[in-house]
Amino acid sequence: MELVFVIVVIGILSAIAIPKFAATRDDAVVAQGRETVGALRSAIATERQKRILKGDFSNIDGAAAENLLAYPLNSYWSRSGNTFTFTAPNVGSCSFTVSNNKLVKGSCGISGMSDL
Repeated sequence: MELVFVIVVIGILSAIAIPKFAATRDDAVVAQGRETVGALRSAIATERQKRILKGDFSNIDGAAAENLLAYPLNSYWSRSGNTFTFTAPNVGSCSFTVSNNKLVKGSCGISGMSDL
């Protein structure tokens, strides 16, 4: 009888904990996306300053911006031309475009990235 009671309690606790862990994972993916946006913006700004010091005033495109990162984009990111798209499972997606040497947010359906 005590064993059945312990199994029931463990079942109830796991029913409560599993959704909490899933939400934490989604938050971590969004935080990682925000970090990548910051890294892209910083890399573009740094490269722009380097080019200005060399007398090169050309624009930075999406391929050049992606190559500026010290690490490759993870599987949540895709790039098409100058547009980067972040797609988080169960949360939504955001698009960012490299325009005039800046990373500009386009459409965004992720509440944790609305302030970027």
